[in-house]
Amino acid sequence: MKKLLLILTSFAIFSCEESIDLDLNTSEPKLIIEASINWIKGTSGNEQEIKLSLSAPYYNLETPPANNATVSIFDSSNNKYMFIEDGLTGNYKNNGFIPQLDEEYTLIINYDGEIYSASETLKSVVQIDYVEQINDGGFTGEETELKAYYTDPVNIENYYFFEFKNNFTAIPTLEVYKDEFTDGNQIFGFYTEEDLTTGDEVTIRNYGISEAFYEYMFILLQQNSEEGGGPFETTPATVRGNCINETNPSNFPLGYFRLSEVDEITYIVQ
Repeated sequence: MKKLLLILTSFAIFSCEESIDLDLNTSEPKLIIEASINWIKGTSGNEQEIKLSLSAPYYNLETPPANNATVSIFDSSNNKYMFIEDGLTGNYKNNGFIPQLDEEYTLIINYDGEIYSASETLKSVVQIDYVEQINDGGFTGEETELKAYYTDPVNIENYYFFEFKNNFTAIPTLEVYKDEFTDGNQIFGFYTEEDLTTGDEVTIRNYGISEAFYEYMFILLQQNSEEGGGPFETTPATVRGNCINETNPSNFPLGYFRLSEVDEITYIVQ
């Protein structure tokens, strides 16, 4: 009996070492549009960048760049801002952009013979008032919590997108908020991290966003159990942004065209 048990155990161990190749369905690559125009308070906001890439099979670690596209943004007065690709990186840059609050902008992309477009308004944001640190937070009582307080304007519908990035982790923490139940009050963006220690730096950004982008990011964050990382990672279901393919609607792109005023501070952990 002992010999039989040993044989079965050995068989189980070696069986677990076998690799299994899954035959997953593949589809034609889709254009991924990461068009986030950010105007940080106190800067001119004229240096902007748009990233274009292509969706890849599930097991690919990187997404290939979308090269040789024509990328432009127009304002409501039909002023045109051309974005030129930096080499073959898929990163398209413009150094003369003029941001204006509450201005509507339209993104036009010509890629691989198809026209993609999106329209959005540049949203303002209030400043961060102060940051409160709690050292015995979290479920375990051993995590460092940061609360970035801001004062929501009264009788104005506002939506906020917070980004928290420390100096030792590549992936930021993302959160979205709306003022449905906090209108006109002082409220906070919340961040917790077990490994924060005295002297660590945390860059905190608060973005003004539209209701449509709030809904878009809310769904993405719900699909990501960690509520962090790139918003274009593989998700359980495809989330459609505000970009459309005018030439071939069925070949819709992924991603979003967003314009935000941004308040940014760097907090040193105490």
